[in-house]
Amino acid sequence: MKIAYLCDISPLETWGYSGGNSNMYRALCDQFDDVHILENSWGWAEPLRHLVNAMPEAITLRARWRLHLLFGPIIAKNVARQLARDKYDVLFCPYSFHSLAGLKLPYEMTTVYTSDATPTSYKRSSIGAAFGSYFSASRILDPLILRTEMRVFGAVSLALWPSKWMENSAKEFFAITAPQSQVVPWGANLPDKDIAYSGDDRPDMQKTVRLLLVGRDWFAKGGATSFAVLKALMEKGIPARLDVVGCMPPDEHRNENVKVHGLLSKSDPVEFQKFMDLYQNAHFMVMPSFESYGFAFCEASAFGLPSLCMDIGGVPVVDGVNGFAFPPEANVDAYVDCILEHRNDAKKYNALSKSARAYYEKHLNWGAWARSVKAKIIESRVGL
Repeated sequence: MKIAYLCDISPLETWGYSGGNSNMYRALCDQFDDVHILENSWGWAEPLRHLVNAMPEAITLRARWRLHLLFGPIIAKNVARQLARDKYDVLFCPYSFHSLAGLKLPYEMTTVYTSDATPTSYKRSSIGAAFGSYFSASRILDPLILRTEMRVFGAVSLALWPSKWMENSAKEFFAITAPQSQVVPWGANLPDKDIAYSGDDRPDMQKTVRLLLVGRDWFAKGGATSFAVLKALMEKGIPARLDVVGCMPPDEHRNENVKVHGLLSKSDPVEFQKFMDLYQNAHFMVMPSFESYGFAFCEASAFGLPSLCMDIGGVPVVDGVNGFAFPPEANVDAYVDCILEHRNDAKKYNALSKSARAYYEKHLNWGAWARSVKAKIIESRVGL
């Protein structure tokens, strides 16, 4: 089966879409013999694309896809020409719905789309509300964007969302349901072969409760609450520490028990080992973040590390399976009580840890994702 891979950022650029794009490409290559990356040139508007990509990230993230929609007819013709040069069975498009806008397929093929959120599902959710609008004037484009999403998603053969939240959003906003719209969870942002999972081999929680937060934005990842949980444990006389990877807490959210490790490169063997050690030696990931999915929760499960988070968006945390997702209005005591409950019952904690790892092995890895995607593609092509 021949797959055409289409995204506005090449999957060979490992930084794109927090690594999800590259992980999907590699996972599909493991399942299909021929996966061809389509070039994402904007044609004569290509200089504009380079200009946008050179802007600050906050602007690039918002401007790139909007301008892509604006120049969609030009860009789509380039995609159609590439498809016409060969005979593909499947067109796979992750993240960039705008890459499909206005595209006229030169022949019949199965089209597959996946993303953890869309512009409309994000903006009309509590996640979007929490961050507000960067370009307030862009709100006048919302009806046009919604109509475009409805056309694009209504036309794809399969819309494979990583979460039930996104599947429900697709039904609400785009009027697509099963079997066209289905849930296939994504994996961790780590190669499975590199994960050094060692079962129950963790430091004694009776000596020190170790908490972990991983992310680039302290406040967006719920860092203020994570710090409050740490303080509450300490005030109860419980020895505790909070390891922070990827961001710098402000001074008011730091004390001698907050250990900041900065950005750790997964391509550097020493830093990657430190990254894995932090996961393996933690007892809970405490990250009540606003996000539509969250690769870090998959990574935590890979190490048998239970996650404590907010029940918001499509976070891949199932109560009692790989952690607990608390209501957004839950206070710090809810997190602390959960930690103490498991600290005081080693068997209960170990069972939760093993359950988290089992959930990763069955659902939250890219191999499982790719096998499921392949099966659904084959099923959808019966009779073609």
